[in-house]
Amino acid sequence: MEEKLPWADKAQKGEEASRDGFRRKEPGEECQTCKNRKYKDGSDENVSFKAAAHISPEAAASRVRAHEGEHVANAYSKAEQKGGEVLSASVRIETSVCPECGKSYVSGGTTSTKIRYPSDPYAENQRQNRTNAARGNGFDHATRPLEEFEMERY
Repeated sequence: MEEKLPWADKAQKGEEASRDGFRRKEPGEECQTCKNRKYKDGSDENVSFKAAAHISPEAAASRVRAHEGEHVANAYSKAEQKGGEVLSASVRIETSVCPECGKSYVSGGTTSTKIRYPSDPYAENQRQNRTNAARGNGFDHATRPLEEFEMERY
């Protein structure tokens, strides 16, 4: 006799989630989570998505990439205005899985930039003074006559 598990009847009727944990959608049925998903920028720069806006899951990757490109362009213009140099700029696109339908989607992005600005001459002198003050620490300044170091010649 075959043993029945308490949830087997519900799963066979389609009332419970499938093996991967997501409810299967009927053809043409849209996911409400994906339909209502909005994107908003959290930085203090002048870029797109300052107000929350919906992007279709199909267009999200290109729109988020373009948005992060705005942050990179801002970093280059900021460096140029202040006489700096962009040492590195990297963009990370983040993905997630929709809890309702199980589709993966682009959930956002992060831009990291590193800019080097010309040094302040006063600060450079202070740094050099600190370096010079530390130079020679732990060094025995006692000297020996040069004769001790000379070797006999053959």
